[in-house]
Amino acid sequence: MPQQHRAHATRRAILTAAAEEFDRAGYSATPLSAILRRSGVTKGAFYFHFPSKEALATALIGAQEAVWPELRERWAGRGCDPLQTLIGFVGDVVERIATDAVVRAGVRLSCEGGAIDAGLPSPYPLWERALHEMLDGAAGAGLLREGVQPASAARVLNAALVGARVVSCALNRCADVVERTRELWPVLLQGVAAEEWLHDWEDAAVR
Repeated sequence: MPQQHRAHATRRAILTAAAEEFDRAGYSATPLSAILRRSGVTKGAFYFHFPSKEALATALIGAQEAVWPELRERWAGRGCDPLQTLIGFVGDVVERIATDAVVRAGVRLSCEGGAIDAGLPSPYPLWERALHEMLDGAAGAGLLREGVQPASAARVLNAALVGARVVSCALNRCADVVERTRELWPVLLQGVAAEEWLHDWEDAAVR
């Protein structure tokens, strides 16, 4: 095996093992020894790739953050209206959280940033801003109910999505986060979407 390929495989093994351990127990409760044991690498090999557990956690956070712009760009290019784009994008996000341990651990770690001494920003304002931008687009297209403020709607939606993820991850490591998120839309959209859009969306869902 070429040295570069072997180094890449070792780094990936460490990231995957760390993701599984952090996802299971969180940052503070996960000792480095558990990551080494699961990954099967030596301490020396670990420190060749990461100077600390903190640096490893930061790498996982960066890995999950890199996923979202690609998903958003993909949905932006599909030609859907802004509300359909928002729903589709969020659906892909929670699907990745449910099925990808690295992404799921990165999300958890970003929310536990206070325990990681790396000056990490809270993810909640970032997600709220992204939702606000999409809801602004929906307002500009006339898809929101009269009087609905995109900023307020973004705060409510963000809180609901975070709540669904936190509950799902606490109960079953996010196994049902997709289902819980889908259950939010009929309730939330009743207070946000314009009647005509909502009727068409509900009709399409029935079909």
